[in-house]
Amino acid sequence: MRAVLETRQKAAAAQVKELEAELERVRTALADAEEVHRCRVIGLEQYLEALAEEGASADVAGEVPRKKRVGPRRAVPHRRHASEVTELSPNYQALIAAAVDAGGDGLGARRAAVVLGWDSASASRVEGARARLKRLVERGWLVEAKPGRFTLPQPPSEQDVAGAGRPGGGS
Repeated sequence: MRAVLETRQKAAAAQVKELEAELERVRTALADAEEVHRCRVIGLEQYLEALAEEGASADVAGEVPRKKRVGPRRAVPHRRHASEVTELSPNYQALIAAAVDAGGDGLGARRAAVVLGWDSASASRVEGARARLKRLVERGWLVEAKPGRFTLPQPPSEQDVAGAGRPGGGS
């Protein structure tokens, strides 16, 4: 009886090793597929931004009054070209709202992934969220005061007034 039980235990241990190896292979394939997907999403966003910029330059060149454009639009317009947060896509609006909620501590990429409804345990998802936060920084919607912590920018009028109001404050 002991020999039968030992044989079964060895067979179960061998099956566990095989399944662990298979699981590692699937995890690696999943990580690779997520990276390809992330790159394609970024590529699509860049393509749509380029289309929007071409359309914007054509609007400026023509004398036709500016209308709300139908079709592809810039996912994150520059802050100076947008009047309010509602011009951002819903995901970017959610990131701005999360940055407001985070206050002075700032919003991190892992929390941003959760806000977007992504798995925060997945490194590629967290990096995708970080890329979106960096895009908001590039466009002037957020600032990265501390590495990895994203906050709303201070209104320029407050900074300018504080520096200009002091004697000798400029140099």
